Amino acid sequence: MARKAQDYDDIPGTFVFDAERSREGYGINMFCMSLMKDENRKAFKANEAEYLKKFPLTPAQADAILKRDYNRMLELGGNIYFTAKLGATDGHSFRHLAAVMTGSTQDDYAKMMLDGGRSVEGNRSRSGKDKPAGKTKSKSKTSKSRSKRG
Repeated sequence: MARKAQDYDDIPGTFVFDAERSREGYGINMFCMSLMKDENRKAFKANEAEYLKKFPLTPAQADAILKRDYNRMLELGGNIYFTAKLGATDGHSFRHLAAVMTGSTQDDYAKMMLDGGRSVEGNRSRSGKDKPAGKTKSKSKTSKSRSKRG
């Protein structure tokens, strides 16, 4: 069943982890949580495709996991905190994962975050419906007359 579209699906660069996405991603998240145990990490690394058969994953979810396509995992219901366990299993820091997911280097990602994060300009909506209103060019007569007072 297709996911019901939400107003917040228009936010670029992210997938909101809502109740519906949580239900959809149950298998991904349970797989990722299994990686908290050393014996499960070893079993996964020994035969990744076989290990994934233990979980209720769609073919698209299994493919995203095997390809380490973190953005796709989030789109398919993965929770960022759970999917980070897969990255840790591969020996990667969260900073590394965030850089990969944003298409930047670790240093560039860190600098961006230290500088206050991404600008909201160009990141308000995918459709552009939430662009800020332009400034008006004319002043009201009231403001002109007030500016002449002494």
